[in-house]
Amino acid sequence: MPVGAATWSFTEDDFGAITQILQRFLYDAKARCALLVDRSGQLVATVGEPPNFDATAFATLTAADFSANDQLARLIGESDFNVLFHQGERESMYLADVAKRVILVVLFDNRTTLGLVRLRMKGVVEELTRTFEVVFARGSGSQIAPPGLLAGAEDEIDRLFS
Repeated sequence: MPVGAATWSFTEDDFGAITQILQRFLYDAKARCALLVDRSGQLVATVGEPPNFDATAFATLTAADFSANDQLARLIGESDFNVLFHQGERESMYLADVAKRVILVVLFDNRTTLGLVRLRMKGVVEELTRTFEVVFARGSGSQIAPPGLLAGAEDEIDRLFS
């Protein structure tokens, strides 16, 4: 079960490495913006063009989207979907699971293609996973979230949309 960001933190060096990985990815994929979102809905980082929306609300909705799609995956016999893609008329987003605890969201437009984003995404997810696993291992001695903590958050999200 994913654990929220409250149980881990990263150093300035970690943040610098993550930012550098994402900046290189955005350049290579010709994408506009990358956001890292904790599975509990907390915004971890934003790199690239600043989004023109409330990134905190976006992070919460992203986590809810991923959680809902995990449930859909289970209904069809999959353990989860580790990648999601949403295509709009002008803007699209590609989401990928990183280390089972963080979601990488890439926003892109018609300056690039889905194929290029997907091609570059695999490598960046692997690199970020290695980086976050070090962060998580360092924080493993810290307080662990009580069981069911995220279930309460999911119920609260459900109430917001009913």
